[in-house]
Amino acid sequence: MALISVRSALRCTANIGESLLFGSRSISLSKQKCNTAEETKKSEETTSSTLDAKVSEEVEKLNKQIVELGKKNSDLLDKYKRALADGENLRQRLNKQISEAKIYGIQSFCKDLLDVADVLNKATETVPKDEIKDSNPHLKSLYEGLVMTEAQLKSVFKRHGLESVNPINEKFNPNFHEALFQQEVEGKEAGTVVVVSKIGYKLHDRVLRPALVGVSK
Repeated sequence: MALISVRSALRCTANIGESLLFGSRSISLSKQKCNTAEETKKSEETTSSTLDAKVSEEVEKLNKQIVELGKKNSDLLDKYKRALADGENLRQRLNKQISEAKIYGIQSFCKDLLDVADVLNKATETVPKDEIKDSNPHLKSLYEGLVMTEAQLKSVFKRHGLESVNPINEKFNPNFHEALFQQEVEGKEAGTVVVVSKIGYKLHDRVLRPALVGVSK
């Protein structure tokens, strides 16, 4: 009986040892699992932090690129608008030059004809009016021919926008008149044109030749 008791005690001791060993192993495994979970969590946190840092860096780079592209876009847009404005100004200048060329292209030709008009005007003025009679048919025909030629020339001038400037008794205008002398004239306000030595001409609104005048003082 004593032997059986000893064996039983040994068996209990062995069972207790095994239980203790198993419990120790379980605790060890639990600790390992806890350590592994903590390490995994720390690794995930580190990975997440690294990814966040990279994302932040990429976002910062993209923001810088957006700012740079915005500046370039503004510069290009400004250059584009300036180019459009320059093109429009050039177009308007060309249109103006073309328009003026159409209007004033005959300016040099008209200036040359002014001398012809002066000669015809002087010729009609110098013909003595009391000699223009039927008894003097040659002079009468010559005079009438000169008058008709002068009238036709004036008609051509008017058709092309060329007008004479005869400012007798008008206020002196330095834009259209050239004063040759001043003289006192009774009953005339100072600055009034009292003598026209040579009539002037203008092509539309541009002076071709100012009228040569005398002005009262």
